[in-house]
Amino acid sequence: MSALLSLHNIRKSFAELTVLDDVSLALAGGEIVSLLGPSGCGKSTLLRIAAGLDRHYQGQLERNPLLDFGASSGIGVVFQEPRLMPWLNVAENIGFVDGHKADARWVRQLLRDVGLEGRGDALPKQLSGGMAQRVAIARGLYGKPQVLLLDEPFSAVDAFTRMKLQDLVTELAAQYDISVLLVTHDLDEAVYLSDRVLILGGQPSRIVSELHVPVPRPRDRRAAELALLKGQALTALYQQPY
Repeated sequence: MSALLSLHNIRKSFAELTVLDDVSLALAGGEIVSLLGPSGCGKSTLLRIAAGLDRHYQGQLERNPLLDFGASSGIGVVFQEPRLMPWLNVAENIGFVDGHKADARWVRQLLRDVGLEGRGDALPKQLSGGMAQRVAIARGLYGKPQVLLLDEPFSAVDAFTRMKLQDLVTELAAQYDISVLLVTHDLDEAVYLSDRVLILGGQPSRIVSELHVPVPRPRDRRAAELALLKGQALTALYQQPY
């Protein structure tokens, strides 16, 4: 299967500090891949490079031409914080990129998809943290991307809401045939959501381990196979010199 998005031999430095060195990865169509590692290892930096938001690096970023075919925006991004415009209502936040020309029918569909039907007129201050992040996910999907990049989007919500949002993302990825690259430092989240888990480690960070998760969906969070993979990921992380 050809990759939709590829990073080759990425090296990234801030002044004299090199945070990423010789990092390569590829994201195939319909695949969910997690970047797992401790805080400060460069996961979010790597995601920004993949999104095209950081162009100051060595190496190569390749986008499949299919990403720019038709009306698709190619890549959608969901950040750790919802980053909603407080003066705009929910619907306006979702279609923000198109302003007054936003596709109202598509916005309503996305509201239904993320479980916020009828809340389009609400202001961000009227939403819970989980609801605000659902709006951010809908905004990330507004451009009909083929790749969705998620930067620890569930870290600021409670455990139950986090599980609900995890399931929501997997359902939407399957519904719209979207590939997902997810940054996380949560072992359970990585193995539960992903087809592959890429573990960053070392100083500077490199991909030190890759775990395949051959467990069919829908998945049982209590499955023994996931517990075994979580143990393997923990071992790979523990062996790194942080």
